[in-house]
Amino acid sequence: MSHPLFALDDRVALVTGASRGLGWEMARGLAEAGALVVLNGRDGRTLKARKAELDKAGLLSDVAPFDVTDEASARAAIAAIIGRHRRLDILIGNAGIQHRAPLAEWQYSDWQRVIDTNLSACFVLAQEAARHMMPRKSGRIIFTTSLAAILARPTIPAYVAAKSGLWGLTKSLAAELGPHGITCNAIAPGYFETEMNTALMKDEAFTKWVNGRVPLGRWGKPRELAGAAIFLASEAGAYVNGQQIAVDGGFASVF
Repeated sequence: MSHPLFALDDRVALVTGASRGLGWEMARGLAEAGALVVLNGRDGRTLKARKAELDKAGLLSDVAPFDVTDEASARAAIAAIIGRHRRLDILIGNAGIQHRAPLAEWQYSDWQRVIDTNLSACFVLAQEAARHMMPRKSGRIIFTTSLAAILARPTIPAYVAAKSGLWGLTKSLAAELGPHGITCNAIAPGYFETEMNTALMKDEAFTKWVNGRVPLGRWGKPRELAGAAIFLASEAGAYVNGQQIAVDGGFASVF
């Protein structure tokens, strides 16, 4: 039996970008802790397949297919979730994209697409979720940032800017929403074995460098991010606010 401090029974959670990778594992973890998890992604068929996995395990879930960069759709989705389930206790803004290219090869449209998905969408969703959470004096908002919010790498300026901005948004919302009983925190993953990092994982030299830099000597497994999400979403993390937790195997602690 799980410890009651980490129980999420009777909570409703929306996880964006939940059809795969880190989002899926966080969503699955919240469902295993007792929450009804609403899975978001752009592909409704993929979401239904994921829901079927949770159904088979006896876990509670729903699906909300929409593009997080479509402001009207995002706001309508929050309203629809509250309409169906009467509440929204937890928001995990996780959907994100990457674009890698030398600076001279970037188009402004590339920059805007990354900023819209990784930063602006989180603002819209958090604003809409907070409208419902504030009268209830309760809520958890969690953003997936990145090591890129702490340390920078070349060829990904928009990603670094977006994740750094998301960390700033986290602190701002923590300050404003805290008096309403709502916490806002961020999880900064290190190098995880996800589809977004496929190109990097195929680069033997880069993988060797990561493994040599990380004190644990390996890349993270997506499942290993679920615990941080459960902690921040549960009563165990009730007094944690305005923080960014690096889940990186120690990468950012050494040089």
